[in-house]
Amino acid sequence: MAKSRARSSLGRSSLGRSSLGRPNKKATKNLARAGGEEAHGSGGDAALLARIAGALERLAPAALAAPDFTTAEAFVWHPEGRRLTAVRRVNRVDMSLLKGIDRVRDLLVENTERFARGLPANNALLWGARGMGKSSLVKAAHAAIGKAHPAAGLKLIEIHREDIESLPELMSILRNAPQHFIVFCDDLSFDAEDTSYKSLKTMLEGGIEGRPENVIFYATSNRRHLLARDMMENERSTAINPGEAVEEKVSLSDRFGLWLGFHRCSQDEYLAMVEGYVAHYRVPFDGAELRREALEWATTRGARSGRVAWQYVQDLAGRLGVRMSDDR
Repeated sequence: MAKSRARSSLGRSSLGRSSLGRPNKKATKNLARAGGEEAHGSGGDAALLARIAGALERLAPAALAAPDFTTAEAFVWHPEGRRLTAVRRVNRVDMSLLKGIDRVRDLLVENTERFARGLPANNALLWGARGMGKSSLVKAAHAAIGKAHPAAGLKLIEIHREDIESLPELMSILRNAPQHFIVFCDDLSFDAEDTSYKSLKTMLEGGIEGRPENVIFYATSNRRHLLARDMMENERSTAINPGEAVEEKVSLSDRFGLWLGFHRCSQDEYLAMVEGYVAHYRVPFDGAELRREALEWATTRGARSGRVAWQYVQDLAGRLGVRMSDDR
């Protein structure tokens, strides 16, 4: 009996050791499990939650950082990298070279000036004939008003049509910046299966946050309602309520407070464009021969427009060996 008590006492005092004094693996695992359960019960939950929170933060996208807008006057939005890249030299023509669009020119310049001064201004849709200076007018207005009101820090931000869905991200960058921004989309239109126009509708008007006060949206399009006619006809023929189906899409253009129509120019306006470019870039050419060649060029192209006039003058300057640069 005494030997049995001694053996029992020895077993309790060794606490998981074998008769030779080496650690008993099974007992050690049991102790570790018990200790882990105790730790989990007291502070393990908090530690686990902290680890999960840290992992989620690492997976979350980085916060959008605004670039240094003082480095350039124009930027291009790249949604895949969530970044704005500076444009060192904007491709544009001087306002004085835009002929045949005097009325729409004055309206857009006035609207842009009000915006730069912090006064109410409208989003603008420039629509109509190809090559009549829609995008050129936007860039020229930005340059003219930016120079006239330097304190506004007027910047031009280009967004591509296929990136319209990323407008909310772009707005979050621009919203708190001290500068004023013209967000510009050239050749804006939507195809039958394209639903990205809904993001634009929300940004222009109707969203909870709304358009930031320091941002205005200018777009150019060959279509007044930004949709192809066959799309609208298809909506009418297939929808249960044709009127409502068309209204859903056409209502996008209604979000632009300023509609500026560009129409085909007359022969005199076309020749005035050609003569304006020739004089500006000092291309030496006889007046009567210039007009004859310019009209022949337009006939071969099947149209008269500012773009056709510019292309003719480029061809003429190239033949005469004249470099066309605004820096000379």
